[in-house]
Amino acid sequence: MFHTNLDPFPENFLWGAASAAYQIEGAWAEDGKGPSIWDTYAQIPGNTFEETNGKVAIDHYHRYKEDVALMKQMGLKAYRFSVAWSRIVPDGEGAVNEAGVAFYEKLVDELLRQGVEPILTLYHWDLPQALQDKYQGWEGRETAAAFERYCRILFERLGKKVTYWVTMNEQNVFTSLGYRWAAHPPGLKDLKRMYAANHIINLANAKAINLFHELVPQGKIGPSFGYGPMYPFSCDPEDVLAAENGEAFNNAWFLDVYCKGEYPKFVYKQLAKVGLAPEVTPEDQALLKQAKPDFLGINYYHGGTAQQNNLQKQSAEKKEFSKVDPYLMQAAAGEFSPEETMFATAENPHLKKTDWGWEIDPVGFRVALRRIQANYDLPIFITENGLGAIDQLTEDKQIHDPYRITYLQEHLVELQKAITDGVELIGYCAWSFTDLLSWLNGYKKRYGFVYVDRDNQSERQLARIPKDSFYWYQEVIRTNGASLTSET
Repeated sequence: MFHTNLDPFPENFLWGAASAAYQIEGAWAEDGKGPSIWDTYAQIPGNTFEETNGKVAIDHYHRYKEDVALMKQMGLKAYRFSVAWSRIVPDGEGAVNEAGVAFYEKLVDELLRQGVEPILTLYHWDLPQALQDKYQGWEGRETAAAFERYCRILFERLGKKVTYWVTMNEQNVFTSLGYRWAAHPPGLKDLKRMYAANHIINLANAKAINLFHELVPQGKIGPSFGYGPMYPFSCDPEDVLAAENGEAFNNAWFLDVYCKGEYPKFVYKQLAKVGLAPEVTPEDQALLKQAKPDFLGINYYHGGTAQQNNLQKQSAEKKEFSKVDPYLMQAAAGEFSPEETMFATAENPHLKKTDWGWEIDPVGFRVALRRIQANYDLPIFITENGLGAIDQLTEDKQIHDPYRITYLQEHLVELQKAITDGVELIGYCAWSFTDLLSWLNGYKKRYGFVYVDRDNQSERQLARIPKDSFYWYQEVIRTNGASLTSET
């Protein structure tokens, strides 16, 4: 639909930004913190870009007050961060590390003191190494039980101060990169184990949601999912069907479990045919049905384009598989792929790309939000959206990033159109507030509103320098989005 005038953003709209513990905190072995799978994985030569790691990152652990002060200066309404599980429970399931709890208590208190709503993510990929060693990580049901206990600690300690909670961040991404493409820990290429682990994670998510509703009845909780809408390459009905298959395989496989408590029948049947469907016990099914999220967190970067699979014909150039663009499942050359009979991915000729080959698709943002609202009818919180780019520090210590401003403005206008369409949105957290460690691209790929002066080889002084986009977003927040469509 076309709108002559757009509805304003809600008065209480949460304009925010986001981060993740491993990518910013540093202090990897301080104050009783135990090792995570990323602490271990990054120390193995060849596993990360130019051997980068999160031992220091941007040192947010020691500089959080400086970072929160910058948030206040920007006028940020909300800040999404994650808790490092092994900072709270060093071995994942044993004694509580009080120093770790104290850090997050101080961070939350500082955010509230500065008028910034804390959005707490319980799991952003840094599983305690001890659980990986003892139970094979997410392949063990014991890990789901340990996650529930870890969540209980945080619900009891911070439940009266934090309203919005995110359970799992991008389950689709960390399972595929960890268990299918060996680009994340545990570094496996085993589809059977990937689907088995994914099921255990679904159980852990359900346990956390049920416990939260018991202990924090006044709060709101939901998972955060990396969503990319699927388009048909053409109006050929076979391409349309391929896009339907891609939407089910990439998105409904995860979201249906979160919101409806069951796996989508079409995908489950296809996976069962090739021996990949997870075993779901009656007890599992009851647990998944019981857990109901209060909202859906959505991370949006881009969608994908589907065409008829190789067994029929391909009408377009097949999209090149890339480990550094993980937001859609797709086959790699020479690899068995369960999606092969359902769809193939194609290059979209209508979209520009980032420096890392990610499609730039603001309209797809609106498409995604409308599909999610129509299918699941839950409030939506945009928990990530942003542009990774190579930013240049000028001689006079400034960063001019008009490309980031353009990217964000185009996406936020489509967000406002989605609100006008009728999508219920709680808030928007840009990725990211500061520059941080990219999981697959080191410190070269920058997302932040605030430049952090370090590179892959040197930490320098880790100076914080607001970019042009910092002041642009400051004005967006000040005007509650009115500046996005202003002609001045």
